[in-house]
Amino acid sequence: MKRTPLENWISEKIGCKTGLVTREAIERFQVSRLKETLALAVAASPFYKGHLAGFDMASLESIEDLKRLPFTTPEDLRRNPLSFLCVSQGKIQRVVTLRTSGTTGEAKRLYFTREDQELTVDFFRVGMSTLVGRGTRVLILLPGERPGSVGDLLAAGLDRLGANGMVYGPVRDYAHVLETIAREKINALVGIPIQVLTIARTGRGMVPPESALLSTDYVPAAITAELKRIWGCEVYAHYGMTEMGYGGGVECRAGNGYHMREADLLFEIVDPKTGTPWKEGESGEVVFTTLTRRGMPLIRYRTGDLSRFLPDRCPCGTVLRTMAPVEGRIADQVELEPGIMLGIPDLDEALFPIHNLVDFSAELTWKNERSCLEIKATLLEEKGEEQGGILNALHTIPAVRSLAHEGKLLVGVTVREGTPEPLSGSTKRTIVVKRG
Repeated sequence: MKRTPLENWISEKIGCKTGLVTREAIERFQVSRLKETLALAVAASPFYKGHLAGFDMASLESIEDLKRLPFTTPEDLRRNPLSFLCVSQGKIQRVVTLRTSGTTGEAKRLYFTREDQELTVDFFRVGMSTLVGRGTRVLILLPGERPGSVGDLLAAGLDRLGANGMVYGPVRDYAHVLETIAREKINALVGIPIQVLTIARTGRGMVPPESALLSTDYVPAAITAELKRIWGCEVYAHYGMTEMGYGGGVECRAGNGYHMREADLLFEIVDPKTGTPWKEGESGEVVFTTLTRRGMPLIRYRTGDLSRFLPDRCPCGTVLRTMAPVEGRIADQVELEPGIMLGIPDLDEALFPIHNLVDFSAELTWKNERSCLEIKATLLEEKGEEQGGILNALHTIPAVRSLAHEGKLLVGVTVREGTPEPLSGSTKRTIVVKRG
């Protein structure tokens, strides 16, 4: 099996000859760039000048020493994003404002220089080479109307690869997307998992793409499996967030997990409660540090995502670390009963194998001291039998099955016919909790 193209790319970035890169060489490079980033942040960022006060920079000699540095949190960004800047505002090429639904107060703002964005374009160029090549016609179902937006940067990376990237934007009209795919003779899709699944399920008779890349911070395995079943194409997952500069890691042909952008970002997995770094194989919170970004470096930034590093080498043979698919977000888990948790990923894996289902929402309430889980499902066609199938699927989730059997959880399902509602902002989905 061919190795991930990220390995040769990283070899070049850290100054190793192609095919000779080692873990030791990667970590030496990371420590060197980490020292440069810390020096820049302390000298130029008002936030980090105070946040890192008292830390002896000269004592940082290995990746292990990283754990002595304090974390940076999303709340830090919201309080005063300008205090993170390490360059003048005149050198900022792109500002991204992130608003979280239901959250009051200041939004997070991320600032990128032209050089920072160039790093992302180059990552997209190499990462996309796994699934597309020269002449491939790629429909990008991600925001791209503004210069420097994720779709715009991806199109630039594809152009350098010799592929033809067409920015469509998030889907609002599925019939129009299907017409576009046919008219433009699209070979590959990049998009949000639920939207790509709906295209597959509504596009009966369409010529299937040769490959698809699913791109949000969480990609349900059930959706990947369904796309492979319906289209018979290669399906890959990408992990990234705006704070990372959009790109963090991408799957290789083995489909074994994400290979990380290790020359630009340093990743850790820590205990969500104590912040203690976990060993490889243990699940915890994803934390990253930028190594090459200069406009707005982030040091030990807590993502809120749950994952783990896989201890065994990827079947593709790369020396790069492999991070398991993200298991969801810490904040999005809800407690049904003390110690019994449920999250959107649990529901995704249970419900998306249902062939007629294209979307759902979940709401948790309490009645007479008993929890009630209400699922509102969107079906392409309502045939009258799906409600029972959805209930059966929900009971394959251990937490739901055990609590329902004990009479501690009521489960209800309502269905409607149609397609998913257009996205109005964040692609992150969660269980809505309402307490009486």
